[in-house]
Amino acid sequence: MADAYSNAGNSYYPLTKMNFLVTVDTLTGMGAFSEVTGVEASVDVIEFRQGNSGSLAPVKIPGLVKHGNVTFRFGYVKGTDIKSWIQECVSEIRGEIPRHNVTIELIDINEGAPNSRVDSSQGPLQWVLSNAWVAKYNAPDLDAKTSDVAIESMEVAYEELVIPNG
Repeated sequence: MADAYSNAGNSYYPLTKMNFLVTVDTLTGMGAFSEVTGVEASVDVIEFRQGNSGSLAPVKIPGLVKHGNVTFRFGYVKGTDIKSWIQECVSEIRGEIPRHNVTIELIDINEGAPNSRVDSSQGPLQWVLSNAWVAKYNAPDLDAKTSDVAIESMEVAYEELVIPNG
């Protein structure tokens, strides 16, 4: 049992979910995110049965792939590119909605150096949301009786998910 987390003297522990980096391909000055939830993909199941089939059970075949929206929570900061992106997407008057690729990457705190990337044999451990755009924005709740950080959130819709090969 002592060797459950070791390999030739090297210790392997499960990665923690508390250290991550979110980047948007062309935006700078993003600030930091406190939470990312909802990265998911599902495949519709299509049931089909031919009328002359000898079986009374339908055949199940894969259908469309669907992705849920991803929610990002972050402390309120002024003057960042992320605010401009949000404004362009949720404004009542707008042109074409700007789409970006969003990368969510795990950072390994056990490596010693700050912001050490978690690398697998196929590269960094990161999820990429392709052609993403802001679909929803929530302003922070305001309460003069607390000293909590003002947390904003945005929901991002995207077209394709690239899952890391960890």
